[in-house]
Amino acid sequence: MHLLLIEDDLDLGTSLQQALRGEGHTSEWLRSARQGQVIGREKGFDCVLLDLSLPDGNGMDLLRQWRSEGLKLPVIIITASAGLGERLAGLDGGADDFILKPFVVAELLSRLGAVTRRSAQQASALWTVGDLEIDTAAHEVRQGGEAVHLAPREYDLLVALARNPGRAVPKHRLTEMLSPLGETMDVNAVEVHVHNLRRKLGADCLRTVRGVGYLIRP
Repeated sequence: MHLLLIEDDLDLGTSLQQALRGEGHTSEWLRSARQGQVIGREKGFDCVLLDLSLPDGNGMDLLRQWRSEGLKLPVIIITASAGLGERLAGLDGGADDFILKPFVVAELLSRLGAVTRRSAQQASALWTVGDLEIDTAAHEVRQGGEAVHLAPREYDLLVALARNPGRAVPKHRLTEMLSPLGETMDVNAVEVHVHNLRRKLGADCLRTVRGVGYLIRP
């Protein structure tokens, strides 16, 4: 997953990025609400980890702005104190989950898995899309019950499309989702991976939406 972390605490932000990297996730770390206003809308993130207490504003105001603009990205609020009223306001304002400081990374990873599964309309870590089974815990793919070997980038591309079943994902967003920080993937590389997926899974598995990008048939 590619995550957006909005947190002003240096120690927590550093440790979170290290922990996420150790689990194979990439992340971009921002420390202000102002930065999040723009970047939260433009990048290909799978989920946002949003602190409520930011130096230039309240995280809830930022979340309400995103939701009013139609941003459907899953958001987990990170907070040191969340009474019932605050939790209800957060959920009513568009949050998908809360996690209280201090927390252990295992709990955060579990909550991340839960909210992104719901976003992808899946009930468990074993995703079903058409005749495909994607085991997001084991990083394995089966088609018609038979195992399919995919290269890491091919698997990541398939999961990125499976998060949006039946909806076209723009090519530029796929390049962002498949580009770990410090690396760059261009549209041509995405097209090569799509070609390889079609060769392994069948030409009808992925559909090209001309002028937009690709979608996976639900």
